[in-house]
Amino acid sequence: DVQLQASGGGLVQAGGSLRLSCVASGFNFDAYTIAWIRQAPGKEREGVSCISSRGGTAYYADSVKGRFTISRDNAKKMVYLQMNSLRPEDTAVYYCASPRERLWIPSPWSNTHEYDYWGQGTLVTVSS
Repeated sequence: DVQLQASGGGLVQAGGSLRLSCVASGFNFDAYTIAWIRQAPGKEREGVSCISSRGGTAYYADSVKGRFTISRDNAKKMVYLQMNSLRPEDTAVYYCASPRERLWIPSPWSNTHEYDYWGQGTLVTVSS
């Protein structure tokens, strides 16, 4: 079975940093796009960032460009999200997710309905 597990969330002050990790199992990890998607209280899910299967292409939401960096280590089946200069509006549950189709990036990448496999989420809280 495909499994994705996110970790690394926590409470941080505005301006601080966190690094989220996502570990995968149960599929050929290096053939799949992985995205970070967040959901703030009372809001819809929002695509934060996405990285292609080999890591050569990355996308970011405008709200996080220049502050967040996505990366992956296919040997370890891990994807990371380095979050710097955090703001209170970054507070959300962060999920890692993957589409079912190999070697494919959803179009647009931020369409959260195109992602089929989801981790359990990790909570990021940024205090002002």
